[in-house]
Amino acid sequence: MPCRGEIILEKAVAHLYNLLIILHLPLNCIMKKNILLIFCLVLSTISMAQEQAIKITSEKAAKEIVIKENKRIKVQTSDGQKIAGRFKVVDDNSIMVNDKIIALSDILSVKRNPLLLSIFTSSFLIYAGAITVGIGAIVGVFADSSGFLVMIPGAAMIYTGIKSPNFLKNYKTDSDWTFELISISE
Repeated sequence: MPCRGEIILEKAVAHLYNLLIILHLPLNCIMKKNILLIFCLVLSTISMAQEQAIKITSEKAAKEIVIKENKRIKVQTSDGQKIAGRFKVVDDNSIMVNDKIIALSDILSVKRNPLLLSIFTSSFLIYAGAITVGIGAIVGVFADSSGFLVMIPGAAMIYTGIKSPNFLKNYKTDSDWTFELISISE
């Protein structure tokens, strides 16, 4: 089985050959220096395509989670701030979330915060809560006054939807999770 470096080299050669075919240049009329120059440019572009990520590891649970850069996360810092948004790697020891630079040593917990899940849970809870409140009001007015009690869980559902719950796992430093920044080659 070929290693990753061989696969990248094969892809680079294939891209170079396709480029020469697209440009309608026969292989025998290009000097060796030009081929070498184009090959180096393609190879350097491929080798520079590395993505930054946060690696979350727990030796106790023997698990490793990788969250790539520009993904949505919720971070709780040691000074009590809760910051949510897309993160970017600033340097080897810090990240930026919503234009706030956070050192890895200041992070207490990290949680994934996908946009689709946030929108779906919020809208579902608000919609279901509104229906429950409406049914409770109709039953309370036309049938029995105890129907107004159904409005209480409906109001709680609306409030929960507005608060935008996140049911994903929270990785805390108290629970033996450690955070580090890594580079992932594509």
